[in-house]
Amino acid sequence: MYLGIDLGTSGVKALLMDDAQQVVASATAALTVQQPKPLWSEQDPADWIAATDQALLALKDKAGQALAAVKGIGLSGQMHGATLLDAADQVLRPCILWNDVRSHAEAAALDADPQFRAISGNIVFPGFTAPKLAWVRENEPEVFDKVAKVLLPKDYLRLWLTGAHVSEMSDAAGTAWLDVGGRCWSTDLLDASGMRADQMPDLIEGSAASGGLRAELAQRWGIATGTVVAGGAGDNAASAIGLGTIGAGDGFVSLGTSGVVFAATDSYLPKAESAVHAFCHAIPDTWHQMGVILSAASALGWFAGITGRSASDLSAAIGTEVQAPTAVTFLPYLSGERTPHNDAMLQGSFTGLIHAAQTEDLTRAVIEGVTFALKENLIALQSAGGRVDALLAVGGGARSPYWLQLIATVLNIPVHIAADGDYGAAFGAARLGMLAQSGADPQSVCLRPAIEREYAPQTQLTDAFESAFDRFQSLRSAIKMT
Repeated sequence: MYLGIDLGTSGVKALLMDDAQQVVASATAALTVQQPKPLWSEQDPADWIAATDQALLALKDKAGQALAAVKGIGLSGQMHGATLLDAADQVLRPCILWNDVRSHAEAAALDADPQFRAISGNIVFPGFTAPKLAWVRENEPEVFDKVAKVLLPKDYLRLWLTGAHVSEMSDAAGTAWLDVGGRCWSTDLLDASGMRADQMPDLIEGSAASGGLRAELAQRWGIATGTVVAGGAGDNAASAIGLGTIGAGDGFVSLGTSGVVFAATDSYLPKAESAVHAFCHAIPDTWHQMGVILSAASALGWFAGITGRSASDLSAAIGTEVQAPTAVTFLPYLSGERTPHNDAMLQGSFTGLIHAAQTEDLTRAVIEGVTFALKENLIALQSAGGRVDALLAVGGGARSPYWLQLIATVLNIPVHIAADGDYGAAFGAARLGMLAQSGADPQSVCLRPAIEREYAPQTQLTDAFESAFDRFQSLRSAIKMT
């Protein structure tokens, strides 16, 4: 048996996988996000521990004695969060999350230093970890002076699980402190942002062992003391491991809180000016490219809250057959935007509203707007040398046949749905636990799932959606200029 633990933004998921990679059971526990000021997004790391314990106890109730057979544990988690610890490993302030953009000025200042893009291969985005520390230094100096360690969210869970300060390549690549090509911390980038190498955790590959499970937790959950805990991965790299997206040409589209177009690469392919992320993958000698939009399924969730209906009800009301684009245009920038615009202040809007517009028209406009933003990501990724032959769809939005058919049509690329199963980040984390315990070849473990359905582009709608995409880009450009 192998255990995967995924620390998401909205909850923790624990998944138990057997030696044949069949999911035995899973359990979740919810988390909430605090937004005390505009542009801020925070969580208390103590809530992560409580939710993980809750999920593991629920899994124990479901799986019973099966947890005693766990041989390896893998971790996955939301990326970029700044968890600040003092010399006694006490949390100094709430964690500043990936979708917190308060540090946009600090990010721009670091990005103006050419060595950041040259060494990290990426723009310094406001959501990355380094500008968050620059913001703390300027605004909370009494906190900054006490910082002994900076951990990413899943790595704080690791500290609780094992007592070790360890991170791995895929998550560390999103800090703006990693030499992504060299797969090591960059002392030059740390120095340039006022940080020290001793404030960083040790680095390993995601498929390597980081430590063993502490006796107290092992006894509580019915798992053997010292069970190996793998390095793990950032959430998108973990999803890629779960989907077998590890070879050049493999890709997926994620429709979760954020939206992602992900392409695995067998070499390091940075092009920072495209705003495409060039990150290490969770297995050795492998990298990936990633375009990220900050509001995807969460945009539909926002509109559902406005209308007083559920997102599933809104999706059901528009049917399953893709229609020509609506006259209403939605810009999905509810939290600013990352790829390809790198603009924390970009805002969302509806344009083209008339008396005849119905709820269904606005629902379609929201889904179309997010899809157009994903198309911009694919264009940027291709400009950076990325290649995807087809996209596996994952995330909550992937339950909508309409949306998947729309993505295939607008992006002009086949979209696949995997056969019934759980191939998300927690499953990928469990696979990394298997790799860390067994030392197996990743190619033999990280297999692609069987495909249940393919959505092919609806070419008869190509011209109509190209015209709507041009309108989308024009409106966004006009807003950026004002």
